[in-house]
Amino acid sequence: MTSFDFDTVHDRKHTGSKKWALYGDDILPMWIADMDFPAPGPVIDAMKKRMNHPFFGYCLPQDEIRSRIVADMAEKYGWQISADDIVFLPGVEAGFNMALNSELEAGDGLLIQTPIYNPILTAHKHWGLTSVEAPLMPSQAGYVIDEEVLEAGFARSKAFLFCNPHNPTGKVFTATELALIADACIRHDLLLISDEIHCELVFDDRKHIPIASLSPDIAKRTVTLMSASKTYNIAGLKTSFAIVQDPALRQRVNAARSGLVDSVNVFGLQATLAAYESAGEWRKQMIAYLEGNRDYLQAEIARRFPKIRMIAAESTYLAWLDCSALDLPDAPQRFFLDKGKVAFSAGSDFGADYTHYLRINFGCPRSLITEGLDRMEAALKG
Repeated sequence: MTSFDFDTVHDRKHTGSKKWALYGDDILPMWIADMDFPAPGPVIDAMKKRMNHPFFGYCLPQDEIRSRIVADMAEKYGWQISADDIVFLPGVEAGFNMALNSELEAGDGLLIQTPIYNPILTAHKHWGLTSVEAPLMPSQAGYVIDEEVLEAGFARSKAFLFCNPHNPTGKVFTATELALIADACIRHDLLLISDEIHCELVFDDRKHIPIASLSPDIAKRTVTLMSASKTYNIAGLKTSFAIVQDPALRQRVNAARSGLVDSVNVFGLQATLAAYESAGEWRKQMIAYLEGNRDYLQAEIARRFPKIRMIAAESTYLAWLDCSALDLPDAPQRFFLDKGKVAFSAGSDFGADYTHYLRINFGCPRSLITEGLDRMEAALKG
């Protein structure tokens, strides 16, 4: 069996990488959800092979990739879908905005669970919707739903923009929690838009459950959004897909492209197919490495920064840190950027109540995590 190397640090400066280009060369970037691991070998090989054919015109997704996704849903989740259920998109963000544009009207309520990553947090603004927040609550057992608050939110909303696995907390929703959500959406006649882009990045032998797989009743009102981009580190290839099992809903959502959402990238389709067909072992070893990174980060945060609270992520490569007790003179993101030359995602990007939080990307060689912690420590000592 091939053993993959996740420890080597690769120089990504001056490659057009948003992660490494936004700040100066002296800043260590640990912010945007972009891993510092090379894409899997089969993905790179597939793209090289496609490069040998010197035509890169407009493309249509072929039966091969549709069939692969259908098989993947059955093999990984026991979810039976058809090839016709799949709508290819250049990004998950485009997908949920298409669905909102298609199905909601100005003034309608849009339910979200804060803290939540910024494109979901601000999606209501594009369509004149009313944001309805039902925060996830930290507990000894992880992040949990406040059922009364969530139920009140359902009553005020026309759609629920759901994120599972959840960004930034890393929560993986249980079968019981998903059943509660599905039942509420059906009772209140809500559209459910489920962003499941991190579905292959779950830890500790947990299993991701697509919420639309629970029953035909919830499936017919759900737009599920997925992509190979996060798991296989190919986000720049701009390829994702929606699974919409109700034909009328699918037709309306797809029609909401409105001349704004174009076809997908020819290389993205090749990369996605190769990832799902041939990169399973790479993914398995990468998940194990990420689990080790999470555990290392958890232990080091507790040892070096006992005032920082970190609840272990159940998925993703993102850690959500409560820095309230540090009593810093600035917001933590600004403080560590200015004083430590390390860039994290600002908590305020995930909701107005999270100014004292940080999101850290630990999808990188472990030595970079150590360097980032060293910089944090130096900033606090300084």
